[in-house]
Amino acid sequence: MQEYTTEYLRNIAMVSHSGAGKTMLSEAFLFFTKAINRMGQVEDANTVADFEEEEQRRGLSLSTALLPIEYQQHKLNLLDTPGAPDFVGEMISALSVSDAALVVVDSVAGVQVGTELAWQTCDRFDLPRFVLVNRMHRESADFEKAKNSVAQLTDKRLIPVQLPWGQGPNFQGLVDLLIMKAYPIGGGPAVEIPAELVEAAQTARQQLVEAAAEGSDELLEKYLESGELSAEEIMLGLQGVVRRGLFVPVFAADASDQVGISQLLQAFITLIPSPAQAHPAKAAGPAGEETLTAKDGGPLAAYIWKTTADPYVGKITYGRLYSGQLSSESRAWNPKREQEERLTSLAVLRGKEQLPVKHIHAGDIFVVAKLGETATGDTLCDKSQPLELAMPEFPKALYQVAVSPKTQADSAKMGPTLTRLAEEDMTLSWHNEPATKQTILQGMGDQHIDVAIRKAQDKFQVGIEVHEPKVPYLETIQGQGQAVYRHKKQSGGSGQFAEVHLRLEPLPSDEFEFASEVFGGAISSNYFPAIEKGIRSVLASGAVAGYPVKNVKAVVFDGKEHPVDSKPVAFEIAGRQAFKEAFRQAKPVLLEPVMQVRISVPEDKMGDVIGDLNSRRAQVQGMEQDGGRAVVNALVPLAEMLRYTSDLRSISGGRGAFSMEPAQYEQVPAHLADSIIAAHKDVGEEED
Repeated sequence: MQEYTTEYLRNIAMVSHSGAGKTMLSEAFLFFTKAINRMGQVEDANTVADFEEEEQRRGLSLSTALLPIEYQQHKLNLLDTPGAPDFVGEMISALSVSDAALVVVDSVAGVQVGTELAWQTCDRFDLPRFVLVNRMHRESADFEKAKNSVAQLTDKRLIPVQLPWGQGPNFQGLVDLLIMKAYPIGGGPAVEIPAELVEAAQTARQQLVEAAAEGSDELLEKYLESGELSAEEIMLGLQGVVRRGLFVPVFAADASDQVGISQLLQAFITLIPSPAQAHPAKAAGPAGEETLTAKDGGPLAAYIWKTTADPYVGKITYGRLYSGQLSSESRAWNPKREQEERLTSLAVLRGKEQLPVKHIHAGDIFVVAKLGETATGDTLCDKSQPLELAMPEFPKALYQVAVSPKTQADSAKMGPTLTRLAEEDMTLSWHNEPATKQTILQGMGDQHIDVAIRKAQDKFQVGIEVHEPKVPYLETIQGQGQAVYRHKKQSGGSGQFAEVHLRLEPLPSDEFEFASEVFGGAISSNYFPAIEKGIRSVLASGAVAGYPVKNVKAVVFDGKEHPVDSKPVAFEIAGRQAFKEAFRQAKPVLLEPVMQVRISVPEDKMGDVIGDLNSRRAQVQGMEQDGGRAVVNALVPLAEMLRYTSDLRSISGGRGAFSMEPAQYEQVPAHLADSIIAAHKDVGEEED
């Protein structure tokens, strides 16, 4: 692939709900520009973008694919992102390094939850965007309905640049409002607009001209004088209003019929800013925040937005060069890792194909293989001028499972494999939960977790089993309790003896406190560390239900020792048992984690969501409206939210979204606590 300097680059993320046709649109772009000689099909598992085995098996995009398109001496870096909400992290990463977005909307379904999520993320990054109403040949296709569904998402005006020539089974092509000609399916030359569409085309063109006239004072003055603008002037005017985010142009296309492809590529070149014209990036430097304009002569700053690891191919690092220039065999400094990296083989990716290049110019997107320490979110720069670009914010995990190795051989490899998977995906994480003694894998939904587990198996040959996660309850007390425990053991020779008198009290401001009120030497001071050690062993494993203990003060107020048989181990045992008995006398209760939950659904689903929340012991804190959607804020016990991702999709027809984060611990209702404690006793009896 030839080199392209900054002014000839365009970085565009393609975003949509899953199934809107982005992958086939990518195939159409590649076929039209002769990058491939035949179009693949999703159902045949032979598209350029969906090259991972798991993507082909599911018929679904799971990760962002890079697709550089060469057209009219420009390189268009298209980033084909997954549309399923479970893989929102991939979309966020792609949009964070793009200068514009193509929002693809299905001609039948219109806006769906993935579309809303994509639009909100585009707003967050302040990206200019196009809307494409796709697959116009589908039964029940409706261009106006699909366009209007997008209009409800935003205050920005949507301006059609094209109109469909028929739709559904009667789709025959499109009407180009710039030149007022019609393009039939099959790639034929432009023809006159059919008589039945002339009036609608004239009305739509008038709106287009008026929008373009707002692009500059000169165009507005000419339009007010003559009432008309040329096709070139319209595109020039649109360039201004699109880049400033005042208007959103709307296109129509059908990849299977190769309709609208050339017009869309031309619009990318004309309307979308080059990296030098886009919003400049901000980087943290030694002297504070620095503004980076995309130019080869600027300070080196390459942001790493994605990494993949493969046991056969090795580690591939994806970067965007915001400033400066890179060359193969050059070296760059990673200030976060304090490590120099050698860039041995620069390339651009087209699907899985690596196309080697010698130089990367400012604004371009590239890959480099086999970097040592660099990870997602890092910046590569000159050591003499360290710079760090900020990582975008990713949503917190909404779904979790407990995982365990299938075999003993998998045990040693599971942790490192989960770490590698989490390094690739910023919305995937794992940790060991001390309260439940489980390894917890967290993601955005069941499909997200399933893909991660399969990747561990297929790519890294690590077998992982999935279990229902336990809720990390805590144990505490509401009153005082005391107990006396004597440990006496005689088995020939020296024996063991210790007696501990222990009192427990609630401790609201600290996790645990150990104190002594023993006077007169009833217990020697050198045995108190052993007593405390015995008590602390119960704090981790629990006294009534097997969960960690918190907010308890333990006071040793008396005891006895033997001049020969008393030993530290005896007092450790006595302290442990005295604590357990005193705990049961001190009105023990269980505490459960409660989450702060924010749920957004269509207004007509509000009643269903509230009713469901009431069944989950939720405390609804308030309701509000946000862009035509209903938003509910509530406190909900984690035990009731473990599978809410799937439940909300069912309740809302897939149009609901939610976020949650830990808020506080609250007491578990007595009837539920009793069943949890009983279940723990049953498990203990089975183990015995």
